[in-house]
Amino acid sequence: MKAENEQRAGLLYGFGAYGMWGLVPLFWPLLMPAGAVEILAHRMTWSLAVVGLALLAVRRWGWIRKLMRQPRKLGLTALAASVISVNWGLYIWSVNNGHVVESSLGYFINPLVSIAMGVLVLGERLRRAQWVAVGISFVAVLVLAIGYGRPPWISLVLACSFATYGLIKKKLNMGGLESLAAETAMLFLPALGYLLWLGAQGRSTFASQGVGHALLLAATGLVTAVPLVFFGAAAIRVPLSTLGLLQYMAPVFQFGLGVLYFHEAMPPERWAGFSLVWAALALLTWDALRTARRSRARLEAVPVVVPAPAREPA
Repeated sequence: MKAENEQRAGLLYGFGAYGMWGLVPLFWPLLMPAGAVEILAHRMTWSLAVVGLALLAVRRWGWIRKLMRQPRKLGLTALAASVISVNWGLYIWSVNNGHVVESSLGYFINPLVSIAMGVLVLGERLRRAQWVAVGISFVAVLVLAIGYGRPPWISLVLACSFATYGLIKKKLNMGGLESLAAETAMLFLPALGYLLWLGAQGRSTFASQGVGHALLLAATGLVTAVPLVFFGAAAIRVPLSTLGLLQYMAPVFQFGLGVLYFHEAMPPERWAGFSLVWAALALLTWDALRTARRSRARLEAVPVVVPAPAREPA
C-alpha cells in the first residue's frame, strides 16, 4: 500500500512538473515590455533566491565545500550554467516573438537529439528502431525547413542546448536542487550586474512598470524552481520509463497553446513535419517499452539460487 501511495504521489508530482513546463508560454508574455535578456537576468537572480531558501529549509550545505574542491566539477557546472542560459533566453524570446510552435518542436525532438549525442559523444550503440526514429526525425527537419523557408533554428538550438545540458548533468551527477543552486550562483553576479546597468541607463522595467510587473519578474524564480522540485520528487518515486513518457506532456501543451491560443500558422508542410516527428517519437517510445519489458522478463526468468546451510563441523 505504501509503495502504491508513493507511486501515485510520484505521478502527481510528474504531472505537476511537466504541466507547469507546458503552460509556461502563458507566463512569459505577462512580463512584457521587458525584453528577453532582462527577463532572463531576473530569472537567474530570483532563482538563486528561491533555491537558497529551499536549501536553508532542508539544511543541505555540505555539497558546497566538496564542489569547491573539485575544479573539473566546477568547470562542468559553469558550462552547464552557460548552456542552460542560452536555452532559457532563446525560449523566452521565441515565446514572446510568436514562435511557440517552433519552440515546442525543440522539446519534441530533444529525445532524438539526446540519442544522436549518445552515439557521437559517448559512443553508444543504437538498436534498429532507434536508428529508424533518428532517420525519420532527420527527414522531418528537412520537411520543416522547406515549410519555414529556412532550417528551424529555434527548435534545433533549443533541442541541442537542452540535450547538451542533460549530458553535462549526467557527468556532474549532482542532485537537482544542488546543481540548480550552483548554476544560478555562477550566473547571479553577471545577471545582477546587467540589471543594475539597465537601471543606470533608465531602461529597466522592474521599477518603471509598477508593483505588479516587479512581482511578476520576481516570480520567475518560482516559475523556474517549483517545477524542478516537483520533477525531483517524481524522479525518486516513479520508474524512469514512466518519467520518459510524461516528458512529452510539456511540448504537447506548448504546441496546443501555440496553435489554439496564440493562433500561430500551421500550413500543410508544417503538419507533415510535425507528424513525422511524432511518428519517430512513437517508434522510440514503443522500442523503449518493449526493451524494458524484455529486460524485466529476463530478470524474472533467472532462477534464484538459495545457498545451502553450512554444515556444522563434526
